[in-house]
Amino acid sequence: MEPPPKKKQPLRILDTVLLSPHPAPAPAAAVSFSLSGLDMDHNVLDVTFRTLRFFPPHPPSLDPLAVLPPAFSAALGLFNPLVGTLGDGGCVVRSAADTVPLVLAASDLSVNDVDTDSPGSALLDCLAPGDGDGVVGYPVLALQATRFACGGVALGMRVAHALCDGAGASKFLFAAARLARGMQEPAVALVWERQDRLGPRRPPRVVKPFDRVLPLDAAAARHGPYGAASDAQGQIVRECFHVSDARVETLRAQLADEAGLKPTTFEFLAAFIWRTRVKANGTSPDEVVKMVYSMNISKLVAPPLPDGYWGNVCVPVYVTLTAGELVGQSVAKTVAMIKNSKKEVDDEYVRSYIDFQEAHRGEGVTAGRGVSAFTDWRRLGHSEVDFGWGGPDAVLPLSWRLLGSTEPCFFLPYGASDERRRRGFKVLVAVPAKACPCFRDEMQELLLQSQCLGPKEKL
Repeated sequence: MEPPPKKKQPLRILDTVLLSPHPAPAPAAAVSFSLSGLDMDHNVLDVTFRTLRFFPPHPPSLDPLAVLPPAFSAALGLFNPLVGTLGDGGCVVRSAADTVPLVLAASDLSVNDVDTDSPGSALLDCLAPGDGDGVVGYPVLALQATRFACGGVALGMRVAHALCDGAGASKFLFAAARLARGMQEPAVALVWERQDRLGPRRPPRVVKPFDRVLPLDAAAARHGPYGAASDAQGQIVRECFHVSDARVETLRAQLADEAGLKPTTFEFLAAFIWRTRVKANGTSPDEVVKMVYSMNISKLVAPPLPDGYWGNVCVPVYVTLTAGELVGQSVAKTVAMIKNSKKEVDDEYVRSYIDFQEAHRGEGVTAGRGVSAFTDWRRLGHSEVDFGWGGPDAVLPLSWRLLGSTEPCFFLPYGASDERRRRGFKVLVAVPAKACPCFRDEMQELLLQSQCLGPKEKL
């Protein structure tokens, strides 16, 4: 009788390497780095963001678990505050004893055994360092590299959102990847200067009417914006949808013909998915609903932020109306609202937002419950993160707290070797479980709408 086949181990921890910046020496005494007003927004400050990247099989001559530690140590020499902990007063503290943990792991599985289109997968979750949301004294960065039996590699990262957004985290990974390939460090000098560039004015001066969309809430003051937002939501499920470029282009062209609009893909999909979510939730027509997206302000502030600035460089932008208005009006009208909201964002918008947060710090600034958040990762340059054996085949978020929402929507690219890359992109979205069947049906309508719309039907 043959023995039963040996069970594949999804994960074996081989070692934990404690990385120190190289060649930067450790400070003799603790050093403090002040955060910006955008970094200290509690929608950001209360989050450690977790991501996962899957890389193709490495050549036999190269051991990724030997390549990555020195590359990250060298990159930390450039991004020194990442070797610190969050302080209690809106700062990062770096001491001589601080290091960045890099977990080295192996798996008997193949990368093909991992479903990267299943955002709620427990297997995906174990391939990145665990959460540390809002914990003072917690390391601001942790890494994990897992080598699969096929030679593929998963790189998981947890970083305090207060240190950087997606663009800033990408700059760190770009630098590490360049150093791993034996290239010189980035030519652009890195810039901290966060309080000087994006600190609150003294005294704070709020010119834009943020009190209309950001009320103060005692529950948010006690539990943070995400605790307050999730109290009454119930179970949330995470879904993955595959969106066709051709279908989106057809619908955008139809809007241009019928309403004179030329929406971006983001504007169109955000408008459609927001309405779809509200319809699926069965939201009362009189209830106020909000969508929020982040807008890069690097070149909108005066003076513009330098290219080497790697802190949070986005502000939230809100669109608000009642559920009845949203569901009753055309997608074209909602697209126009999103497009017009972008025009409001200028230097004063940014300064007022920072000052509003400063003036009401500790009072529970919140966008409220059931806010629909949208973010676009398709142009963050993921393919440039190449440690020597190719860019990532898949990039996905593991954190679902974003812009004050626990129901975010991510637009993600396919990897360089994914055949679907030439035909579209992925949408990951979180919705209440009870609304999921209806939401799926509505999304199917979107995917088929270019074929189903008759000549008299309007978006």
